[in-house]
Amino acid sequence: MAEKTRLSSQAGRLYIVSAPSGAGKSTLCRILMQRLPDLRYSVSTTTRPPRDGEVDGRDYFFTDVETFTAGIQANQWAEWAEVHGNYYGTSAAFIDHERAAGHDVLLDIDVQGAAQLCVKYPDAVTIFILPPSSAVLRQRLEQRGADSPGIIDKRMANARQEMAQRVAYQHIVVNDRLEEAVEALVAIFRGNQKEGMPTR
Repeated sequence: MAEKTRLSSQAGRLYIVSAPSGAGKSTLCRILMQRLPDLRYSVSTTTRPPRDGEVDGRDYFFTDVETFTAGIQANQWAEWAEVHGNYYGTSAAFIDHERAAGHDVLLDIDVQGAAQLCVKYPDAVTIFILPPSSAVLRQRLEQRGADSPGIIDKRMANARQEMAQRVAYQHIVVNDRLEEAVEALVAIFRGNQKEGMPTR
């Protein structure tokens, strides 16, 4: 089991945001960073090649398998996973350094990574982004125009599994109307809301 991290009462907070693909998590996190400029965003590291338009250090830190696996042995990652033959991980040093400096840290991460992080950082604030319905989620995925119907079916199956894990999260925000969802997130981050945005 990962060692739990203990920090002073003045340390920054760790916020973990998860959601199924198509729920709008990336858009919400981007707006949140604009609204809360002191918030620090944790950029993940991966061994997969950069895609068109991706920038090292902004979208991901890109590295090779040898370097990444050495980081596993050195306990460099707060969480890590192998997905489709590529490694993905979150830097423990970045989180610990920023929190020790009093900065709040935002992680945009899947449910498996979130579970690992909550073991190491039991004081983390966890937020799950839900679509208004499964039908709306499928519609959003189809409107992207990036995936075949078969891939969308797989994404929907994965989404159902991920949404079943929402009970493990402290806050649930339904991304129906974007501005309302943003305000719910901001309220959570500012400590003014205890239960997240109601579903209706």
